[in-house]
Amino acid sequence: MGTNVEKLKINFKTLEEFKKFKEYGIQELSMLEDLEANMIDNDNESPFYGIYFGDKLVARMSLYQIDAKFDRYFYPPQNYLELWKLEVLPDYQGKGFGKQLVEFAKSFGMPIKTNPRMQSRGFWEKMGFASVDYEMERDRGENPLVWYPEGVEAQHH
Repeated sequence: MGTNVEKLKINFKTLEEFKKFKEYGIQELSMLEDLEANMIDNDNESPFYGIYFGDKLVARMSLYQIDAKFDRYFYPPQNYLELWKLEVLPDYQGKGFGKQLVEFAKSFGMPIKTNPRMQSRGFWEKMGFASVDYEMERDRGENPLVWYPEGVEAQHH
């Protein structure tokens, strides 16, 4: 297909593209403020990865690495990825872009945690994600789904 996942640079152009996404919010606005405060378009690194179709950003997600000492999900405890804001623009859905982003996240070989919107659970289950046993203390109203690489299992408390 010739479309690759790339790490997005944070600049005014990228942030302009981000406005087309439903999950646009506080995170993007604070990036914008940072840029405006420095007034230079300096291509900061961001936690966002995306897919361009031509020169249009059509899919994106945000990935944060969480340190092992905060790991309350996986055994053995280890660094893992939190995946947020996975989104494909409506006209580009059903073309495998979301799957491509998730496969990219898996390629780091670390466990992944995500908090999907209810209506997207089927997608995540197809991608091999599973529910965790709900723990009030830890999950606080989230319904996280997780993906276990080989040799990793759920933490038992």
